[in-house]
Amino acid sequence: MTILLIIVHVIVCFFLIAVVLLQSGKGAELGAAFGGSSQTLFGGRGAATFMSKLTTAAAVIFMLTSFTLAVVTTKGSSVIKKETPVSGQQPSVPSSTGPVQGTGSIPAQPSQPGIPAPAQSQGK
Repeated sequence: MTILLIIVHVIVCFFLIAVVLLQSGKGAELGAAFGGSSQTLFGGRGAATFMSKLTTAAAVIFMLTSFTLAVVTTKGSSVIKKETPVSGQQPSVPSSTGPVQGTGSIPAQPSQPGIPAPAQSQGK
């Protein structure tokens, strides 16, 4: 079913792109208005044309296939994975409420060219 939805989705996607590109722009009358066109500045909004109805139908089908693909591919599981503790173990929680204490050892730092590496000091 997922493969069929993806095929329909891609076909509707290309169809929607083609229908939108075939329509004339809404601002086409605006440029002609300064040249002496008899239409109003922003053009009258008459009845919906066949192309606009076709665009609306393709957009609705595209949104429905997008939503359906999102629901089907998640299979009811959450996007966030929940960590479940192994039976008999408590979740790991820090025992102290204060700041985290370090182990006391300083990791060795790589030496830079031209700068001598610091000498390791022994505990006093």
